[in-house]
Amino acid sequence: MEVAPWVWYLTIGLMAAVLLFDIFVVARRPHVPTTKEVSLALAVYVGAALVFGLGVWWFTHDQAGAKFMTEYYAGWLTEYSLSVDNLFIFLLIMARFAVPEKLQQTALLVGIVIAIVLRGIFIAVGAAAINQFSWVFYIFGAFLIYTAVKLARESGDDDEEYEENGFMRWVERRFPATKEYDGPKLFTKVDGKKLATPMFIVIVALGTTDLLFALDSIPAIYGLTKEPYLVLTANLFALMGLRQLYFLIGGLLKKLVYLSVGLAVLLAFIGVKLVLHALHENELPFINGGEHVTAAPDIPISVSLGAIVVILGVTTAASLWKTRRDDRESEVERSAS
Repeated sequence: MEVAPWVWYLTIGLMAAVLLFDIFVVARRPHVPTTKEVSLALAVYVGAALVFGLGVWWFTHDQAGAKFMTEYYAGWLTEYSLSVDNLFIFLLIMARFAVPEKLQQTALLVGIVIAIVLRGIFIAVGAAAINQFSWVFYIFGAFLIYTAVKLARESGDDDEEYEENGFMRWVERRFPATKEYDGPKLFTKVDGKKLATPMFIVIVALGTTDLLFALDSIPAIYGLTKEPYLVLTANLFALMGLRQLYFLIGGLLKKLVYLSVGLAVLLAFIGVKLVLHALHENELPFINGGEHVTAAPDIPISVSLGAIVVILGVTTAASLWKTRRDDRESEVERSAS
């Protein structure tokens, strides 16, 4: 897929303009967004993502257009579903640091900007590694399968406490913070001494937490497309509406009780796909004498997209069915008592 430099610049420029506009609006009027406000904004972002996929197909003007469009949609759906899982951790972070509701938009927005920058670096590194070393798909695939098994084992864990990582503990030691928020300010002065505010700690927590999630999501999307432009745009569209999604479905996240299981299955599927692709393109001398393993099937992107839709659909339906059943059983128990 040939992407002219000006297309890269235009895409990044437009996304930056949208983010700057968002930051300007939120910075001017910190508030708790209404359901109508976040629903409209989310509809615009999702609509733009869907239209962009059609644009990918339209502007390629050849048979590969449908393939690239399918790769983009598969990558976007995968990144979006993994981002929904991020939201639960974001909720725990907000609760852990007792972020006032009217400041949560600002914290999320700045955290997402940090995440976009860090993911951009990850995408560039991943693209360079893939171009130089085909065997990197073995590593990506094995890592995703390992992550899937780990996620499936932890799916029954009901621990709802945010656990700070080592980097966050270092930040809190390095930047002593006040106990009180000073609006959206990251730093404030107390008795002539400049101190960090809890907002600074929260933003760093949000940004670094998303970076940890990117360790899963970037290899996952490279299992669906090897086009850096599609990887970047799929990630951008998945993150752009994340703030609105946080406020819209924050209370509904607990109903997605099988989300971790579904994501585990999704990551395992992509991990297996990556390993099969690595075998199909094998160049390692200790595997099949350095020759391609032609018996290893290369799963078509159309099959991958179908599998992603089915996995996410079944996960959502099963989760909602279980929560409704549990609610009915709770009502029966309350009535009996």
